[in-house]
Amino acid sequence: MFKTDTASQPTPQPTSGVTALTRRNLFTLAGASAAMAAAPLAARSFGTGFTHNVASGEPSANSVLLWTRFVAEAETALTWQVSENEDFTRPVAEGSVTASPARDWCAKGIATGLAPGRWYFYRFIAPRGATSPVGRTRTLPQGPTASVRLAVFSCSNFGFGWFNAYGHAAEVNDAELALHLGDYIYEYGAGTYPDAQQAVAGRVLDPTTEIVALTDYRLRYATYRADPDCQRLHQVLPMIAVWDDHESANDSYETGAQNHQPDTEGDWNTRKAAAKQAYREWMPVSDAPYAAYQIGDLATLFRLDTRLEGRDKQLDLGMVLKGQTDPQAAMEALARFKDGAWADPARQLLGQPQEQWLAEGLAASTADGTAWQVLVQQVLIGNLRTPVSLADQLGSSVPDYVRDRLRAAALASQMGLPANMDAWDGYPAARERVFKAALAADANLLVLAGDTHNGWAFELAQDRTPVGVELGVCSVSSPGFENYLAAIPPADLASALVATNESLKWADTAQRGYMVVELTPTRAVTEYRFSAGIKQRSTQLAGTKRITTEKGSGKLAV
Repeated sequence: MFKTDTASQPTPQPTSGVTALTRRNLFTLAGASAAMAAAPLAARSFGTGFTHNVASGEPSANSVLLWTRFVAEAETALTWQVSENEDFTRPVAEGSVTASPARDWCAKGIATGLAPGRWYFYRFIAPRGATSPVGRTRTLPQGPTASVRLAVFSCSNFGFGWFNAYGHAAEVNDAELALHLGDYIYEYGAGTYPDAQQAVAGRVLDPTTEIVALTDYRLRYATYRADPDCQRLHQVLPMIAVWDDHESANDSYETGAQNHQPDTEGDWNTRKAAAKQAYREWMPVSDAPYAAYQIGDLATLFRLDTRLEGRDKQLDLGMVLKGQTDPQAAMEALARFKDGAWADPARQLLGQPQEQWLAEGLAASTADGTAWQVLVQQVLIGNLRTPVSLADQLGSSVPDYVRDRLRAAALASQMGLPANMDAWDGYPAARERVFKAALAADANLLVLAGDTHNGWAFELAQDRTPVGVELGVCSVSSPGFENYLAAIPPADLASALVATNESLKWADTAQRGYMVVELTPTRAVTEYRFSAGIKQRSTQLAGTKRITTEKGSGKLAV
């Protein structure tokens, strides 16, 4: 399939092992934020003072990064405090940071000397006594660890609807760490993805034009981060985040992007630097392009950059088939492509330094006896070919560009080629190197992926030797295949995809939401949580789907 730009079970209740806070106590955090959350976005401005609540991220066993934004007439020194309780009568750490216009008034501090596996409260205080909302964060555990629950998100397009997945995760309060796999923002101007008919009333973008310069990116983050459910998620959970393409421009790579036109939008490196700077200002992240996080003896999380650090330009099936009107000539062109450019062993997705870092990290993790090696990254690593029959099921209302892309994908599928050259499928040699490194390390690989807006579950193998499993999360609000292939019932599309792809064991191509991954020393249980809708603000679910894998099996129970 080209890239798109179930049985229900009761939603589990919070477990005592996750947090000592009650539901009631959780929602006493920052009483002022309740009024903020109740106010429509259009009724609020970014204003002065603490404009965008608080956030935390980059957790370790003894430290966590704290974030806020404070707008004033001049740069301002803020005090941050960390406490064991919400009223700050048991403080454990304190420090100072500066909110400056040079960083768009965003301020970050790193609290150190914390105890492993503990919930903490934090806040920022301005010189004249103004106080930020109170946030909640958590350090990573150390040593033997019985379980961890990760709330996983991807692809949150502001204009298409409300971030109800964020709201639900904050409300049920049963995760210890949030992971965002990218496309946290989108770069398009108003009227483009979504168009005027698709856009939800009240979800007004700033700026209205496509974002290119640093001031544009900053304003777009300010708009997204003003969303009440986005703020709430950040306020109550630490986050590990990676960027995908839309934090810079669609289908980006190291030296360019599909949605960057140098003739009208200037130098790519200048735009890329602006995108990186705004992201690092506005998000609770470090400046490291990739990093590892140790969750006791339970899991090593490897945060990867599959976009800007070392990715070669994507291949293009359309260019391979351009001008080919004869079916036999088209298949011959695809055969040459398959054996040539597509299989080129020199092509990179991570870049050689990051690839080596990952291989060494996998080996070190297993040598230390860690149960799971988890790739926290953006794009699908499982092999996905297009069902040949799909092109015959399209209705007359399908746009020509969709029809052409699907026909090209179907032809490629007949040749054993995938369609999404923007995923790991477009870089098979790079994928093979990662899989071989995992096998050499005897890793228990769990890959998390976003990007496609749809839900996926793959069993991964190298030369038919099991490597691990992959769970692809559906989007928070960006549309899936139901938006492009409306003539095909979603259940039929999912069945055709599973039937065509041996390693694909489950798919959902029509629902928005998020997933919670619970890791224990012996198994991983993934629960997909599907939002009832995104056109109105709500935390109601349409249903859930659970998928289980036993440690070391490389198999999924769906």
